[in-house]
Amino acid sequence: MSAAPTRPTVTEREARQVAEAAREQDWRKPSFAKELFLGRFRLDLIHPHPLPAADDVQRGEEFLAKLRDFCETKIDSARIERDAQIPDEVIDGLKELGALGMKIDTKYGGLGLTQVYYNKALALAGSACPAVGVLLSAHQSIGVPQPLKLFGTQEQKERFLPRCARTDISAFLLTEPDVGSDPARLATTAVPDGDDYVLDGVKLWTTNGVVADLLVVMARVPKSADHKGGITAFVVETNSPGITVENRNAFMGLRGIENGVTRFHQVRVPAANRIGPEGAGLKIALTTLNTGRLSLPASCVGAGKWCLKIAREWSAAREQWGKPIAEHEAVGTKISFIAATTFALEAVTDLASQMADEDRNDIRIEGALAKLYASEMAWQMADELVQIRGGRGFETAESLRARGERGVPAEQVLRDLRINRIFEGSTEIMHLLIAREAVDAHLSVAGDLIDPDKTLQDKAKAGANAGVFYAKWLPKLVAGPGQLPSSYGEFKHGIDLSPHLRYVERHARKLARSTFYAMSRWQGRMETKQGFLGRVVDIGAELFAMSAACVRAELLRRRGENGREAYQLADAFCRQARIRVDELFGRLWTNTDDLDRQVVKGVLAGRYEWLEHGVIDPSSEGPWIADATPGPSQKENVHRPVR
Repeated sequence: MSAAPTRPTVTEREARQVAEAAREQDWRKPSFAKELFLGRFRLDLIHPHPLPAADDVQRGEEFLAKLRDFCETKIDSARIERDAQIPDEVIDGLKELGALGMKIDTKYGGLGLTQVYYNKALALAGSACPAVGVLLSAHQSIGVPQPLKLFGTQEQKERFLPRCARTDISAFLLTEPDVGSDPARLATTAVPDGDDYVLDGVKLWTTNGVVADLLVVMARVPKSADHKGGITAFVVETNSPGITVENRNAFMGLRGIENGVTRFHQVRVPAANRIGPEGAGLKIALTTLNTGRLSLPASCVGAGKWCLKIAREWSAAREQWGKPIAEHEAVGTKISFIAATTFALEAVTDLASQMADEDRNDIRIEGALAKLYASEMAWQMADELVQIRGGRGFETAESLRARGERGVPAEQVLRDLRINRIFEGSTEIMHLLIAREAVDAHLSVAGDLIDPDKTLQDKAKAGANAGVFYAKWLPKLVAGPGQLPSSYGEFKHGIDLSPHLRYVERHARKLARSTFYAMSRWQGRMETKQGFLGRVVDIGAELFAMSAACVRAELLRRRGENGREAYQLADAFCRQARIRVDELFGRLWTNTDDLDRQVVKGVLAGRYEWLEHGVIDPSSEGPWIADATPGPSQKENVHRPVR
């Protein structure tokens, strides 16, 4: 029988060790972004822009046409926002369309779309209704299909993928009430019992969990003589005895998503449903997210396109002081930002997606950068749209319609996009994750030098290896093609983008030098300098986006698809990005990080509590974190399968 789960007590160092063990340790394929952080601008890895095969394009375009017709005729976004639920007939229609199986191979009944066209479909569906986009994404990007595709046995694929392609909705369950980005403290257990595992625990924020038929559940297997143990992934049937969906959660945005709290009490799961070996759960989750994260920037691209459409139409129609507001510089700069950034986000998303399809490059950093950058920039674009719309931007679409105006849901898009800065790795966690990958080459050769647990002999060996590595690497950061006026001349066609690529090359080297200097200065304390690391990553994200924008502009020019306009947008974006990069470089060394830490200590010590006087806290009473003690559920099961 299963033992009562106990929440592990984990030190900061132990938590880092768990995260490190879950990382993909090797770099077997080239990575444009990894090279960029090392000061090597490998334009050859992304230019000429990779392209999908003709049959993939035809299959993708045919499905997009069907999906567009469905979204335009069957999805009532206002109704979903009002009722806070996607109607069953819409979900049934998506199933009939094959939208649940976009990424599933045709031999299992799926559509077999590429990552590029899967993302285009998510952008399209998400623009019609963001909650629909999330339903499809959570099911396929991180739900049962993706981990089975990467790690499942043939028997598991044959059992579950046909169901996921047409009838069954899936969800991914990792987070717990007291466990977010520190999975080392995972408390849900899977105790071996004969040919089964017995699950006990509580999972929080289970997107799709309220309507799901199949779950990917992460649980801790106790270590024993016969079991390696560790965090392990399972496919779980939602109708299994002992599973209770205790709450359907409500949020500031994405009102139609089916997100809940799921309790497991003595739930028996066959060992045949385990994905991969025991202890591989976190590695499976992280590997799944390498491409799974690309669904989020796809939705951001869709939002950006919509923001641009509304900004263009409204700013041309609305007059102020005798001319359209678009012609006033204060508004025009916002429109330029939205247009240029939308172009760049689509460039980043399509490039990373095509690289994922070709599987020639390791895109773990590119995918993470795309998620980080798109979620932050899309939020800014939506915020600017609300500002352009003025009071109407703050007013709901329903209220606008009620008084006879076009029902533009600008405030809803702002609310819906806000979660993207938290979903699938918050911005802060993404900074740390990307920073770890960005300095991997340094830690590989010099990590033992700053590891307090290593012996003097280990440190001496690491010092010798580091000396060899840096003797070859550092001189290459002094000069490069970015200092030659003729470099990247193939990007000059009326509008000249070559200066931007030279800027990227020079500043990639500067970024690498800055990172090396910081490691030399702080050594083992480098991991605590989260402000510095965040700025390093943000610089890398801007340089990656600039590269993608230029490469996309040249692709469109060569194909005769609005090439001049694409060059103009790429030029505008790169000029805007360069201002941000210059500011970030300045803030690497001139900032308030040390002072901020002192203020935080004062806040936590209560020294500024007097500053809180004069307000009333409307929060209800209750614990900050809900009790997740294992045991039978005391609540009604609100699980609502759509059949």
